[in-house]
Amino acid sequence: MNRQKKLQQLFKAKAKKASAKLAPKNKNTYISKADRLKLAAEAAQEPSAPAES
Repeated sequence: MNRQKKLQQLFKAKAKKASAKLAPKNKNTYISKADRLKLAAEAAQEPSAPAES
């Protein structure tokens, strides 16, 4: 019984991993607060530069 239970656990774990790989990836990558502030500062500076020229 123990051997069968262990085998079933292995099969379930492999099936779970396989289905997880096929699932769509909806989660966005994490951007730190400091990086977000840098990006916002760069975006704020870009529009003013072409307006001066």
